[in-house]
Amino acid sequence: MGFFSRLGTLIKSNLNDLISKAEDPEKMLNQVLVDMKQQLVEAKKQVAVAIADEKRLKKQYEDEAARVDDWERKAMMAVRAGDDDLAKQALVRKGEHSKSSEVMQKQWQSQKQAVDRLKDSLRTLNNKMEEAKRKKNILIARKKRAEAQKAIHLTMAGLNDTSAFETFDRMASRIDQLEAEADAGAEVAGELSRGGDLERKFAQLEGGHGTDQALLELKQEMGLLTEGGREEEDAQPTAENNEEADAVEDELQELKNKLGGDASSADKE
Repeated sequence: MGFFSRLGTLIKSNLNDLISKAEDPEKMLNQVLVDMKQQLVEAKKQVAVAIADEKRLKKQYEDEAARVDDWERKAMMAVRAGDDDLAKQALVRKGEHSKSSEVMQKQWQSQKQAVDRLKDSLRTLNNKMEEAKRKKNILIARKKRAEAQKAIHLTMAGLNDTSAFETFDRMASRIDQLEAEADAGAEVAGELSRGGDLERKFAQLEGGHGTDQALLELKQEMGLLTEGGREEEDAQPTAENNEEADAVEDELQELKNKLGGDASSADKE
């Protein structure tokens, strides 16, 4: 059992060394499993030797027990032959082998119990080996998860760093400045555009006055304007026109009188 105690101590020391050393846990766990496997192989060899010893002791015990029976049979044979001295000698030999058989039986039973304990320990060690394999996979998964969380925390820490936010603020200020410059440029362009429109309107007004002045001068040359610049009234109607107008008026009056007379006659009737 000392061997298995040393084996357990070795496994514990390997695990403690794994925890204390800042090395890759995955590699260390694999190495621990390799060491455990080698120790398990060595333990199986030791158990096999113990089993062999147990079988050897059992064989010796069985041989001694068989000799005891054999000498007892011989003593009985001598008694039947009437040779008591020979029977006594046979009984003496029987006693010697009987004592040896008892000793061998105790040794064999002790070895058998030790072998049974070794077998149990070997099964336990093998189960722990399988459990270690499963734990290795779990620990490696935890290690990878921890590494991922660490990377995320480092990234978040970098984002929480004042210098990072200062960079964002500086870039935001720069962009605000660019936007302000762009708006100012658009405003200046608009003012220039409005100034051009104003100049165009005044130019059109000035151009319009020039045309009106030329028209007035033309009317003056044609005698259509008075001295004050107003256009003369239409020419007075001639005598011929007055006569035609009077004739039209007379004819209209006659028509009215005629119509008036017709209306009076109708009333009398």
